[in-house]
Amino acid sequence: MVSHERAESVRSAAEASLLAGRRRYNRNEVAEKAEVSPELARRLWVSLGFPASADDSACDYTDADIVAIQRFREVGILAGADARQQAATARTIGQTMARLAEWQVDLVLDEIDRRVAAAGADGDRDQITRTATAETVALLESLLSYAWRRHLDAALSRNLEESGPAADSTRVLAVGFADMVGYTRLTRHLHPDELSTLLEAFESTTNDAIAENGGWVIKNVGDEVMFAAESPLAAARIALALQESTMTVGTTPELRVALAYGPVLQRFGDLYGSVVNIAARLTGVARPGTILVDDGAAAELDGEKELNIRHLRSVRVRGFNRLRPHLLRRNGKAES
Repeated sequence: MVSHERAESVRSAAEASLLAGRRRYNRNEVAEKAEVSPELARRLWVSLGFPASADDSACDYTDADIVAIQRFREVGILAGADARQQAATARTIGQTMARLAEWQVDLVLDEIDRRVAAAGADGDRDQITRTATAETVALLESLLSYAWRRHLDAALSRNLEESGPAADSTRVLAVGFADMVGYTRLTRHLHPDELSTLLEAFESTTNDAIAENGGWVIKNVGDEVMFAAESPLAAARIALALQESTMTVGTTPELRVALAYGPVLQRFGDLYGSVVNIAARLTGVARPGTILVDDGAAAELDGEKELNIRHLRSVRVRGFNRLRPHLLRRNGKAES
Protein backbone atom coordinates (compact mmCIF):
# COMPACT_ATOMS: atom_id res chain seq x y z
CA MET A 1 0.00 0.00 0.00
CA VAL A 2 1.47 3.37 -1.02
CA SER A 3 1.75 5.85 1.86
CA HIS A 4 -0.12 9.15 1.68
CA GLU A 5 3.17 11.08 1.60
CA ARG A 6 4.52 8.88 -1.19
CA ALA A 7 1.30 9.16 -3.20
CA GLU A 8 1.37 12.97 -2.96
CA SER A 9 4.99 13.05 -4.12
CA VAL A 10 4.22 10.92 -7.19
CA ARG A 11 1.01 12.84 -7.94
CA SER A 12 2.84 16.17 -7.81
CA ALA A 13 5.62 14.88 -10.07
CA ALA A 14 3.09 13.43 -12.53
CA GLU A 15 1.13 16.67 -12.81
CA ALA A 16 4.31 18.65 -13.39
CA SER A 17 5.35 16.29 -16.22
CA LEU A 18 1.97 15.62 -17.79
CA LEU A 19 -0.19 18.71 -17.55
CA ALA A 20 2.34 21.18 -19.00
CA GLY A 21 1.40 23.92 -16.58
CA ARG A 22 -0.61 24.56 -13.46
CA ARG A 23 -4.40 24.43 -13.23
CA ARG A 24 -5.39 28.08 -13.56
CA TYR A 25 -8.58 28.37 -15.65
CA ASN A 26 -12.22 27.54 -15.09
CA ARG A 27 -14.44 26.10 -17.83
CA ASN A 28 -15.85 29.45 -18.94
CA GLU A 29 -12.36 30.93 -19.25
CA VAL A 30 -11.22 27.95 -21.32
CA ALA A 31 -14.20 28.36 -23.64
CA GLU A 32 -13.59 32.08 -24.03
CA LYS A 33 -9.89 31.69 -24.80
CA ALA A 34 -10.51 28.79 -27.19
CA GLU A 35 -13.38 30.72 -28.82
CA VAL A 36 -16.00 28.00 -28.33
CA SER A 37 -19.17 27.81 -26.29
CA PRO A 38 -18.92 26.56 -22.68
CA GLU A 39 -21.30 23.74 -23.70
CA LEU A 40 -18.92 22.52 -26.43
CA ALA A 41 -15.91 22.78 -24.12
CA ARG A 42 -17.71 20.68 -21.51
CA ARG A 43 -18.95 18.16 -24.11
CA LEU A 44 -15.47 17.60 -25.51
CA TRP A 45 -14.01 17.27 -22.01
CA VAL A 46 -16.54 14.64 -20.97
CA SER A 47 -16.30 12.84 -24.33
CA LEU A 48 -12.55 12.51 -23.81
CA GLY A 49 -13.41 10.57 -20.64
CA PHE A 50 -12.77 13.18 -17.93
CA PRO A 51 -15.29 14.10 -15.22
CA ALA A 52 -16.59 17.66 -15.50
CA SER A 53 -16.99 19.53 -12.25
CA ALA A 54 -20.49 20.80 -11.56
CA ASP A 55 -18.87 24.06 -10.51
CA ASP A 56 -18.12 26.19 -13.57
CA SER A 57 -15.79 28.35 -11.47
CA ALA A 58 -13.48 25.45 -10.52
CA CYS A 59 -9.95 26.00 -11.83
CA ASP A 60 -9.36 22.55 -13.32
CA TYR A 61 -7.79 23.51 -16.64
CA THR A 62 -4.37 24.49 -17.99
CA ASP A 63 -3.03 26.28 -21.06
CA ALA A 64 -2.63 22.87 -22.70
CA ASP A 65 -6.40 22.29 -22.43
CA ILE A 66 -7.06 25.51 -24.31
CA VAL A 67 -4.57 24.57 -27.02
CA ALA A 68 -6.17 21.12 -27.34
CA ILE A 69 -9.61 22.59 -28.07
CA GLN A 70 -8.08 25.02 -30.58
CA ARG A 71 -6.25 22.15 -32.28
CA PHE A 72 -9.43 20.12 -32.33
CA ARG A 73 -11.15 22.91 -34.21
CA GLU A 74 -8.24 23.31 -36.66
CA VAL A 75 -9.04 19.94 -38.24
CA GLY A 76 -11.37 21.12 -40.98
CA ILE A 77 -13.61 18.08 -41.09
CA LEU A 78 -14.17 18.31 -37.31
CA ALA A 79 -14.64 22.07 -37.25
CA GLY A 80 -17.45 21.72 -39.77
CA ALA A 81 -19.01 18.66 -38.17
CA ASP A 82 -22.05 18.66 -35.96
CA ALA A 83 -21.73 18.33 -32.18
CA ARG A 84 -22.45 14.60 -32.27
CA GLN A 85 -19.59 13.90 -34.71
CA GLN A 86 -17.18 16.05 -32.71
CA ALA A 87 -18.12 14.27 -29.49
CA ALA A 88 -17.80 10.85 -31.14
CA THR A 89 -14.30 11.67 -32.34
CA ALA A 90 -13.27 12.94 -28.91
CA ARG A 91 -14.79 9.86 -27.26
CA THR A 92 -12.82 7.46 -29.48
CA ILE A 93 -9.56 9.30 -28.82
CA GLY A 94 -10.29 9.35 -25.11
CA GLN A 95 -11.13 5.66 -24.85
CA THR A 96 -8.00 4.66 -26.74
CA MET A 97 -5.73 6.86 -24.63
CA ALA A 98 -7.41 5.80 -21.38
CA ARG A 99 -6.64 2.15 -22.07
CA LEU A 100 -3.02 2.96 -22.85
CA ALA A 101 -2.69 5.07 -19.72
CA GLU A 102 -4.10 2.37 -17.42
CA TRP A 103 -1.34 -0.12 -18.19
CA GLN A 104 1.39 2.53 -18.42
CA VAL A 105 0.81 3.50 -14.79
CA ASP A 106 2.65 0.34 -13.71
CA LEU A 107 5.61 1.19 -15.96
CA VAL A 108 5.95 4.66 -14.46
CA LEU A 109 5.59 3.50 -10.84
CA ASP A 110 7.98 0.58 -11.30
CA GLU A 111 10.63 2.89 -12.79
CA ILE A 112 10.24 5.34 -9.90
CA ASP A 113 10.58 2.54 -7.34
CA ARG A 114 13.61 1.10 -9.14
CA ARG A 115 15.43 4.42 -9.10
CA VAL A 116 14.54 5.20 -5.49
CA ALA A 117 15.78 1.78 -4.39
CA ALA A 118 19.02 2.20 -6.37
CA ALA A 119 19.71 5.56 -4.70
CA GLY A 120 19.38 4.09 -1.22
CA ALA A 121 18.63 5.90 2.02
CA ASP A 122 20.81 8.88 1.14
CA GLY A 123 18.92 9.76 -2.04
CA ASP A 124 16.50 12.66 -2.32
CA ARG A 125 13.32 10.68 -2.88
CA ASP A 126 11.25 13.63 -4.09
CA GLN A 127 13.87 14.72 -6.62
CA ILE A 128 14.38 11.16 -7.84
CA THR A 129 10.60 10.81 -8.20
CA ARG A 130 10.36 14.00 -10.26
CA THR A 131 13.26 13.04 -12.52
CA ALA A 132 12.12 9.45 -13.02
CA THR A 133 8.57 10.55 -13.81
CA ALA A 134 9.63 13.20 -16.31
CA GLU A 135 12.09 10.94 -18.11
CA THR A 136 9.75 7.93 -18.22
CA VAL A 137 6.85 10.05 -19.49
CA ALA A 138 9.08 11.53 -22.22
CA LEU A 139 10.23 8.06 -23.28
CA LEU A 140 6.68 6.67 -23.43
CA GLU A 141 5.47 9.73 -25.34
CA SER A 142 8.24 9.23 -27.91
CA LEU A 143 7.42 5.53 -28.34
CA LEU A 144 3.68 6.20 -28.67
CA SER A 145 4.28 8.90 -31.27
CA TYR A 146 6.54 6.57 -33.25
CA ALA A 147 4.08 3.66 -33.19
CA TRP A 148 1.13 5.93 -34.06
CA ARG A 149 2.94 7.44 -37.05
CA ARG A 150 3.88 4.02 -38.40
CA HIS A 151 0.35 2.66 -37.95
CA LEU A 152 -1.18 5.76 -39.55
CA ASP A 153 1.14 5.35 -42.53
CA ALA A 154 0.13 1.70 -42.88
CA ALA A 155 -3.58 2.54 -42.56
CA LEU A 156 -3.32 5.30 -45.17
CA SER A 157 -1.57 2.92 -47.54
CA ARG A 158 -4.29 0.30 -47.11
CA ASN A 159 -7.05 2.82 -47.73
CA LEU A 160 -5.40 4.49 -50.73
CA GLU A 161 -3.99 1.39 -52.40
CA GLU A 162 -6.98 0.42 -54.53
CA SER A 163 -9.01 3.46 -55.52
CA GLY A 164 -7.96 6.49 -53.52
CA PRO A 165 -9.86 8.03 -50.61
CA ALA A 166 -13.29 6.50 -50.17
CA ALA A 167 -16.38 8.71 -50.36
CA ASP A 168 -17.79 6.93 -47.36
CA SER A 169 -16.60 4.49 -44.68
CA THR A 170 -17.60 1.28 -46.46
CA ARG A 171 -14.83 -1.08 -47.53
CA VAL A 172 -14.68 -4.62 -48.83
CA LEU A 173 -12.56 -6.64 -46.41
CA ALA A 174 -12.04 -10.10 -45.00
CA VAL A 175 -12.91 -10.11 -41.28
CA GLY A 176 -11.99 -12.88 -38.89
CA PHE A 177 -12.18 -13.94 -35.27
CA ALA A 178 -10.06 -16.32 -33.22
CA ASP A 179 -11.51 -17.51 -29.93
CA MET A 180 -9.91 -19.56 -27.14
CA VAL A 181 -11.84 -22.75 -26.38
CA GLY A 182 -12.93 -23.24 -22.78
CA TYR A 183 -11.61 -19.88 -21.60
CA THR A 184 -14.39 -19.19 -19.07
CA ARG A 185 -14.04 -22.61 -17.42
CA LEU A 186 -10.25 -22.36 -17.45
CA THR A 187 -10.07 -18.94 -15.82
CA ARG A 188 -12.03 -20.15 -12.79
CA HIS A 189 -9.02 -22.24 -11.78
CA LEU A 190 -6.18 -19.86 -12.72
CA HIS A 191 -4.23 -17.61 -10.39
CA PRO A 192 -4.14 -13.99 -11.66
CA ASP A 193 -0.45 -14.40 -12.57
CA GLU A 194 -1.28 -17.52 -14.59
CA LEU A 195 -4.15 -15.71 -16.31
CA SER A 196 -1.83 -12.83 -17.19
CA THR A 197 0.67 -15.28 -18.70
CA LEU A 198 -2.09 -17.00 -20.69
CA LEU A 199 -3.42 -13.74 -22.12
CA GLU A 200 0.09 -12.53 -22.97
CA ALA A 201 0.83 -15.78 -24.83
CA PHE A 202 -2.47 -15.55 -26.71
CA GLU A 203 -2.06 -11.91 -27.67
CA SER A 204 1.58 -12.20 -28.73
CA THR A 205 0.95 -15.36 -30.76
CA THR A 206 -2.12 -14.01 -32.54
CA ASN A 207 -0.61 -10.56 -33.12
CA ASP A 208 2.49 -12.07 -34.76
CA ALA A 209 0.45 -14.39 -36.99
CA ILE A 210 -1.82 -11.55 -38.11
CA ALA A 211 0.92 -8.98 -38.75
CA GLU A 212 3.28 -11.39 -40.52
CA ASN A 213 0.56 -12.40 -42.98
CA GLY A 214 -0.51 -8.91 -43.98
CA GLY A 215 -3.49 -8.30 -41.72
CA TRP A 216 -4.13 -6.02 -38.77
CA VAL A 217 -5.72 -6.42 -35.36
CA ILE A 218 -9.06 -4.67 -34.92
CA LYS A 219 -9.32 -5.42 -31.20
CA ASN A 220 -8.61 -7.92 -28.46
CA VAL A 221 -11.46 -8.75 -26.08
CA GLY A 222 -10.27 -11.15 -23.42
CA ASP A 223 -10.28 -14.58 -25.01
CA GLU A 224 -10.92 -13.35 -28.55
CA VAL A 225 -9.08 -11.39 -31.22
CA MET A 226 -10.77 -9.72 -34.20
CA PHE A 227 -8.67 -9.10 -37.30
CA ALA A 228 -9.04 -7.87 -40.86
CA ALA A 229 -7.21 -8.28 -44.16
CA GLU A 230 -7.51 -6.80 -47.63
CA SER A 231 -8.17 -10.18 -49.28
CA PRO A 232 -9.66 -13.56 -48.34
CA LEU A 233 -6.35 -15.22 -49.24
CA ALA A 234 -4.45 -13.08 -46.75
CA ALA A 235 -7.13 -13.75 -44.13
CA ALA A 236 -6.98 -17.51 -44.86
CA ARG A 237 -3.21 -17.49 -44.36
CA ILE A 238 -3.69 -15.63 -41.09
CA ALA A 239 -6.28 -18.17 -39.92
CA LEU A 240 -4.00 -21.10 -40.77
CA ALA A 241 -1.05 -19.42 -39.07
CA LEU A 242 -3.14 -18.79 -35.97
CA GLN A 243 -4.10 -22.44 -35.65
CA GLU A 244 -0.63 -23.74 -36.47
CA SER A 245 1.25 -21.34 -34.19
CA THR A 246 -1.07 -22.09 -31.30
CA MET A 247 -0.46 -25.82 -31.70
CA THR A 248 3.29 -25.24 -31.93
CA VAL A 249 3.58 -22.95 -28.92
CA GLY A 250 1.28 -25.08 -26.79
CA THR A 251 0.74 -22.36 -24.16
CA THR A 252 -2.87 -21.51 -25.01
CA PRO A 253 -6.02 -23.63 -25.37
CA GLU A 254 -7.27 -24.70 -28.79
CA LEU A 255 -8.75 -22.00 -31.00
CA ARG A 256 -11.91 -21.65 -33.02
CA VAL A 257 -11.29 -19.44 -36.06
CA ALA A 258 -13.68 -18.13 -38.71
CA LEU A 259 -13.73 -15.44 -41.36
CA ALA A 260 -16.14 -13.78 -43.78
CA TYR A 261 -15.66 -11.51 -46.78
CA GLY A 262 -17.66 -8.56 -48.07
CA PRO A 263 -18.58 -4.92 -47.47
CA VAL A 264 -18.16 -3.61 -43.94
CA LEU A 265 -18.69 -0.26 -42.25
CA GLN A 266 -15.43 1.12 -40.89
CA ARG A 267 -16.00 3.51 -38.00
CA PHE A 268 -13.33 4.85 -35.63
CA GLY A 269 -11.05 1.87 -36.23
CA ASP A 270 -13.74 -0.77 -35.66
CA LEU A 271 -15.77 -2.73 -38.22
CA TYR A 272 -19.53 -3.30 -38.37
CA GLY A 273 -22.14 -5.01 -40.55
CA SER A 274 -23.45 -8.43 -41.50
CA VAL A 275 -20.02 -9.65 -42.65
CA VAL A 276 -18.68 -9.05 -39.14
CA ASN A 277 -21.73 -10.76 -37.61
CA ILE A 278 -21.36 -13.77 -39.91
CA ALA A 279 -17.70 -14.19 -38.98
CA ALA A 280 -18.61 -14.01 -35.29
CA ARG A 281 -21.45 -16.55 -35.64
CA LEU A 282 -19.24 -18.96 -37.59
CA THR A 283 -16.62 -18.73 -34.85
CA GLY A 284 -19.27 -19.78 -32.36
CA VAL A 285 -20.16 -22.95 -34.28
CA ALA A 286 -16.62 -23.93 -35.34
CA ARG A 287 -15.14 -27.04 -33.76
CA PRO A 288 -11.96 -26.57 -31.69
CA GLY A 289 -8.88 -26.49 -33.91
CA THR A 290 -10.81 -25.74 -37.11
CA ILE A 291 -11.36 -22.78 -39.45
CA LEU A 292 -14.71 -21.91 -41.02
CA VAL A 293 -15.32 -19.41 -43.84
CA ASP A 294 -18.50 -17.97 -45.31
CA ASP A 295 -19.83 -18.16 -48.88
CA GLY A 296 -18.13 -14.92 -49.91
CA ALA A 297 -14.70 -16.00 -48.74
CA ALA A 298 -15.14 -19.56 -50.08
CA ALA A 299 -15.99 -18.25 -53.56
CA GLU A 300 -12.89 -16.05 -53.62
CA LEU A 301 -10.64 -18.84 -52.32
CA ASP A 302 -11.93 -21.47 -54.73
CA GLY A 303 -9.07 -22.71 -56.90
CA GLU A 304 -6.25 -21.60 -54.61
CA LYS A 305 -3.79 -24.50 -54.79
CA GLU A 306 -2.47 -24.02 -51.27
CA LEU A 307 -5.94 -24.38 -49.75
CA ASN A 308 -8.53 -27.10 -49.34
CA ILE A 309 -12.16 -26.09 -48.83
CA ARG A 310 -14.89 -28.51 -47.88
CA HIS A 311 -18.50 -27.38 -48.02
CA LEU A 312 -20.59 -28.17 -44.95
CA ARG A 313 -24.31 -28.30 -44.30
CA SER A 314 -26.10 -25.07 -43.50
CA VAL A 315 -26.58 -24.16 -39.86
CA ARG A 316 -29.08 -21.96 -38.07
CA VAL A 317 -27.55 -19.32 -35.80
CA ARG A 318 -28.82 -16.19 -34.10
CA GLY A 319 -29.76 -13.63 -36.74
CA PHE A 320 -29.33 -16.03 -39.69
CA ASN A 321 -31.79 -18.80 -40.55
CA ARG A 322 -29.46 -20.52 -43.02
CA LEU A 323 -25.75 -19.90 -42.81
CA ARG A 324 -23.53 -22.16 -44.88
CA PRO A 325 -20.06 -22.74 -43.43
CA HIS A 326 -17.05 -24.03 -45.36
CA LEU A 327 -14.17 -25.83 -43.68
CA LEU A 328 -10.76 -24.39 -44.54
CA ARG A 329 -7.57 -26.43 -44.39
CA ARG A 330 -4.11 -26.15 -45.80
CA ASN A 331 -3.95 -28.31 -48.93
CA GLY A 332 -2.55 -31.76 -48.24
CA LYS A 333 -3.91 -31.93 -44.67
CA ALA A 334 -5.56 -35.25 -44.01
CA GLU A 335 -9.31 -35.34 -43.72
CA SER A 336 -10.73 -36.07 -40.30
